[in-house]
Amino acid sequence: MNTPIMVACAHGTSSPQGAAEVNALRAAIAALRPGLDVREAYVDVQQPDLVDVVAGLPEGAGAVVVPLLLSVGYHVKVDIARAVKSRPGTLAAGPLGPDPRLAALLDQRLREAGVTDRDSIVLAAAGSSNPNAAISVEELGGQLRELRRNRIEPAYGASAKPSVSDAVAMLREEAAGGAGAGESAGAVDLRGRVVIASYLLAPGFFHDQLAKAGADLVTEPLLPSAVLAEIALERFDAAVARGQ
Repeated sequence: MNTPIMVACAHGTSSPQGAAEVNALRAAIAALRPGLDVREAYVDVQQPDLVDVVAGLPEGAGAVVVPLLLSVGYHVKVDIARAVKSRPGTLAAGPLGPDPRLAALLDQRLREAGVTDRDSIVLAAAGSSNPNAAISVEELGGQLRELRRNRIEPAYGASAKPSVSDAVAMLREEAAGGAGAGESAGAVDLRGRVVIASYLLAPGFFHDQLAKAGADLVTEPLLPSAVLAEIALERFDAAVARGQ
């Protein structure tokens, strides 16, 4: 049986740096799995469009669309599902998150930024109209809490609540009050900074907006990291195994 083609599908961005990071991720996936045909596709902003890529795949070849996305949301449930359904022999893999390795990567970004246990953290995701996306982010937040003692509040850039700016304001109010929920429990001193942990794949519009949310510090996005390529291949393999 021939190995299916991987269609590594990202959201798309107008940021040259963000686009370069995602292209580097695809290159890392291919480097980890020599001989695997890894193809580029997007659901928004950039070309080639996922629908066109799927339609142009070689006749009779199997394919797996791997979402280079961090949670189940509209693009996974609607755009990718629709593209997969349009062509027999095409499967959809799960998104990259949630995953404990992503929580560990976020913890690494926070450590690189000098975040201490005294700081409060807004876990900032892009957001989606699909409620499953928020469930995924909450799960990731739970995984991050297992690694850190900080007060951690999930928030979203769009389409879900609380917004990142509202979460930042709420944590500032807690700190100003002297004893917020985390401090009264005796676990965390909330009188430190308010930090945004960027739960975003790469630089782009949403990451740029985080700087305007009023936090003391914003961490770098998840890329570059070899972990993302490893997870993408695991999602690909799992989809292939399900389809056999």
